[in-house]
Amino acid sequence: MKKLFVFLSFFSVLMIGRAQQATVQSPPIESLEITERSFDFGKIPQGRPVTHAFTVVNKGKTPVSIENVQTSCGCTTPQWSKEPIAPGASAVVTVGYNAASEGPFSKTVTVFYSGNQQKGIVIAGNVYRAPATSAPLNASISLLKHINQ
Repeated sequence: MKKLFVFLSFFSVLMIGRAQQATVQSPPIESLEITERSFDFGKIPQGRPVTHAFTVVNKGKTPVSIENVQTSCGCTTPQWSKEPIAPGASAVVTVGYNAASEGPFSKTVTVFYSGNQQKGIVIAGNVYRAPATSAPLNASISLLKHINQ
């Protein structure tokens, strides 16, 4: 009876260990790589929209589709191809910023692909107030024009 109890105890411990191993899953293989995870536009004149193209590469063995691209605010607009990206091929996600508000900015763009996988991109910069005219008015020029007439 003692031997049977020891055998059943050992067997149950072994089965519990195997059950725990079965629930541990390896992380999903990252199939989509973004070659540049952030971009700084630097100084941007207010009211002049800017864009940047981010390259994404399919490093997996099956085609990958970008299902959605979400931005952290309405001032940032993404564009991307809905076509699947073949293994080894690349595609472009273009991100635009409208530069309407003056001051520094940092915006997050999230690329959703292959069901529930996602990657983040960050754009940043500093919007400065552009002058109202291309050059300041020069009163001397007006005076010279008036004298030479």
